[in-house]
Amino acid sequence: MRVIAGKARRIPLKTIEGDATRPTTDRIKETLFNILQNDLYEIRFLDLFAGSGGIGIEALSRGASFACFVDQSRAAANCIRENLKFTRLEAQAEVLICDVRTALERLNGQPPYQIIFMDPPYGKGLEDLVLQAIAAKKPSFVDTQTLFILEMAMGTDEMHLADYGYEILRVKEYKTNKHIFLVPMFSKEEEL
Repeated sequence: MRVIAGKARRIPLKTIEGDATRPTTDRIKETLFNILQNDLYEIRFLDLFAGSGGIGIEALSRGASFACFVDQSRAAANCIRENLKFTRLEAQAEVLICDVRTALERLNGQPPYQIIFMDPPYGKGLEDLVLQAIAAKKPSFVDTQTLFILEMAMGTDEMHLADYGYEILRVKEYKTNKHIFLVPMFSKEEEL
């Protein structure tokens, strides 16, 4: 695994030993970032279920001004920190070692993230819990311009995500998985 493009281009990244994580392949990462290439400059990027941090690091390398990485595994967080140091991107990043629900509470009060990427363990419904929690609480770090990107197993139905208050913009399918691009359809005024 490596950084594909940008200021940290070609730098190899460490991954976590064992099968606890599932790093996004270079080919899929390259396709994803080709889709996003015009939307990365000076943005805030949130990488939930970050694993080794490859997606958020790619965003930083390609022009994001800040990335926050969330993973509950201490081994994953240590791997992310090593990768950030090796790529010299640590000054633009924050790593939170906690479960995603706790992270959502800790992030409330921060300015909006323009892109939130989620690659949770497949088949556990964690993306549903995150999207429902965000729709219910309407935290400060999400606005109507925030783009959510979910990595899901091929064959997983994504149509129900619209029921939580999100519009599906695009689905990009690969051999074994897919990326779902969506935006929130709720606003903070709805709370009042």
